[in-house]
Amino acid sequence: MSFDKLKQNRAASINKLVEAAEKLSTPKASYGDDRIWSPVVDKAGNGYAVIRFLPALEGEDLPWVRFWDHGFKGPTGRWYIENSLTSIGQPDPVSEINSVLWNSGNEKDKEIARERKRRLHYVSNILVLSDPANPDNEGKVFLYKYGKKIFDKIMDIMQPQFQDETPINPFDFWAGANFKLKIRNFEGYRNYDKSEFEGASELFGGDEARLEKTYNSLYSLKDFSDPANYKSYAELKRKLVEVLGADALAGSSTEPASVNVAAAAVGKSVEPVQSYTSTESTFVESSSSDDDDDESLSYFAKLAQGG
Repeated sequence: MSFDKLKQNRAASINKLVEAAEKLSTPKASYGDDRIWSPVVDKAGNGYAVIRFLPALEGEDLPWVRFWDHGFKGPTGRWYIENSLTSIGQPDPVSEINSVLWNSGNEKDKEIARERKRRLHYVSNILVLSDPANPDNEGKVFLYKYGKKIFDKIMDIMQPQFQDETPINPFDFWAGANFKLKIRNFEGYRNYDKSEFEGASELFGGDEARLEKTYNSLYSLKDFSDPANYKSYAELKRKLVEVLGADALAGSSTEPASVNVAAAAVGKSVEPVQSYTSTESTFVESSSSDDDDDESLSYFAKLAQGG
């Protein structure tokens, strides 16, 4: 939609966003990507910035995209850091192994599954309003990758729990709200609990020339949901063998027996035999305080049940 249509249609957008958030799906975060903004923390692990979430670009229905990835170190000493194919509704070798581990009845297996679990991320366009650590970023549009805790704050402001609170679409230019990002170090993890939205306000005081310039600076989110940007099941399986070790996948005793059973269950068919959607599981908060570490361990149980 054009900038003019964005302004005309904004009244109906909040319900659409809430409905979409209840369904969801999707991506690919690129390290070293200068489009992506990340807050900086001091030596104590504290950080502060003020940002404004921005609306969807023309041709894109939502102002966010969601995806999962895996990041863990294998017994070989190598790291597995890859986006999960479950983000685009396809079977993923790590999730398949984790589903077997999680349902083995062995607490050690469950701990391994926890260490290798999916990590949930969202990506949105933002305008950086205040960045004390990097003032040069102020006034610029970036992509911002964030976790479930911040997304929950977005949902809370769009559908408040109390009658005296008015719903706010934080992605709206004219009646959105600035977001104060407050980061603390809590038990060794980044914590975002004190982050909060300000009251509703017009961005740039409603200056349409500046708003349109900002709108024209938005980045497309399609890269994060494009299957072409994901490695194939076969590629991920090969990487998994490199990280876990060929012996482990062949059934050696380098890991618990149930790990070997799980590994043997991976890759019986490289072709996807079932479509896994993002709505198959109920999201639970990770035991970690890390904002990017929220995801669904119940997903593994779901897979093992064939759901």
